Amino acid sequence: MCAQCKFLLMTMKYPISVQNFENLREEGYLYVDKTDLVYDLAQKHVCFLCRPRRFGKSLLLSTLEAYFLGKKHLFEGLKMMSLEKEWAQYPIFHLDFNGINFQKDGALEDALNAFVSAAEQQYGKDPFTQEFNYGFRFAYVLHQAYQQTGKRCVVLIDEYDKPLLDVMGEGLETTNREILKGFYSVFKSSDADLRFVMLTGVTKFSQVSVFSGFNQPLDISMHPDYEAICGITEEELHTVLAESVEELAKKLGATKDKMYEALKNSYDGYHFTSKLTDIYNPYSLFYAFSEGSVRPFWYSTGTPTYLAKLMESADVDLPTLLSKYYSPEYFVDYRASVQDPLAMLYQSGYLTIKEVAQQEDFSYVYKLDLPNTEVRRGLMELIGNRYFATKEDFGGIVREMYYCLRDYDMEKLHKMLKTYLSSIDYEMRKDKEYHFQYTLYLIFSLVSTYAVRLERHSSQGRADLIVETKNHIYIFEFKLGGSAKAALQQIEETGYANPYAMDARPIHKIGVSFGRKSGTIDEWKEA
Repeated sequence: MCAQCKFLLMTMKYPISVQNFENLREEGYLYVDKTDLVYDLAQKHVCFLCRPRRFGKSLLLSTLEAYFLGKKHLFEGLKMMSLEKEWAQYPIFHLDFNGINFQKDGALEDALNAFVSAAEQQYGKDPFTQEFNYGFRFAYVLHQAYQQTGKRCVVLIDEYDKPLLDVMGEGLETTNREILKGFYSVFKSSDADLRFVMLTGVTKFSQVSVFSGFNQPLDISMHPDYEAICGITEEELHTVLAESVEELAKKLGATKDKMYEALKNSYDGYHFTSKLTDIYNPYSLFYAFSEGSVRPFWYSTGTPTYLAKLMESADVDLPTLLSKYYSPEYFVDYRASVQDPLAMLYQSGYLTIKEVAQQEDFSYVYKLDLPNTEVRRGLMELIGNRYFATKEDFGGIVREMYYCLRDYDMEKLHKMLKTYLSSIDYEMRKDKEYHFQYTLYLIFSLVSTYAVRLERHSSQGRADLIVETKNHIYIFEFKLGGSAKAALQQIEETGYANPYAMDARPIHKIGVSFGRKSGTIDEWKEA
């Protein structure tokens, strides 16, 4: 590596939580150039983007703001310079709902009033409009701004859905929805005064009712041209960030190839369109480079309040959710509920597109799955906190089970599982084989570096549970009230191991019998 490259890496400033494009550029932070996509997007009229938290939505809006303000100097050396020739300046109105707690009655009204009042101070106030009619007041401002500047207006709204997510399921949700519906209706009446409008959010669950006052925006959330407008692609990781990967590998004593593999397993796996372009979580990736370690940075920032509320009430059967194909409106446009949390899990980044199938009418259907090990561990903890009513140190147990599976210590694993299942509250037990199957699925999934599969198909049947580690394959068959011997016999007769016939790893077949009264393992036999 050249001396200049070493110096750059030593002084590299990674944009962790840096959301202002001007600060990012002027203070020398790393910027992965997306300005060709920004330019193309800016030629549209009214747009909407749904992405998980900490994926760079705020930075995208800030970049658009700098572009529409004509700040040419900020784009020196970027793709934008070969695309934009005029660098015109437009009146900008940027509404950011981040950092506001909307659980307090009147918080939304206060935020809108402060936003509109600041705009009125600059462009004038309609003396005939009532104070509480924020939409009419804003419409007057937009028209005055166009008349005074000769340029149509740009409106950028960050986290448009936060006033609804903060109060999801509460009385204020209806109130806030009606207020936002009235405010957003301005985009229809003021269309002639608008050059560009962009709204971002985590979810799209409320869009139909909130935006019913004006024509639906162009939703770029699953648009193939904009799938990489937020996040880091595989190509960008191997080109723009190649030296950062090499430096991280040196710090951790790994080869560059192993480092790429670790980053991919931990932070990659997001797909937002049928093209299935790999997208890495930018927050976790930059944090890993900055801190010099590979940890669950995104999940460690906390579970969103709205998702925690949903998961507290929802009965999430993850394997069933992930076993079906869905049309995009079901998980992108559909409003999540306690009965059907799939949409919220996808929109929040806990699930992503993993398989695509084209139908006869040329439309697509999708299978969803967890994107990576960081998210798998986080979601399994979220589900497990409700599913397991036990006072045991679950985190410590999971770590021990990791070593049991890694080192093929089935005697210890058997004892640990039997003890732990006994500690689960009686009220949480269900007199069904699937309860035990799902319980072990959650437990083994928390050992997040291993592949865990429920109901894996073979030519003659479906194995109850398969765990794949780097050096071992474990095939489990469960019986409720039956015998472990019968479970082992079923593994043999149905050929559950056949899909692994060419695999060099040793295959371990384990029959497990659960007791109806004991609520735990009665028999455990290995072939």
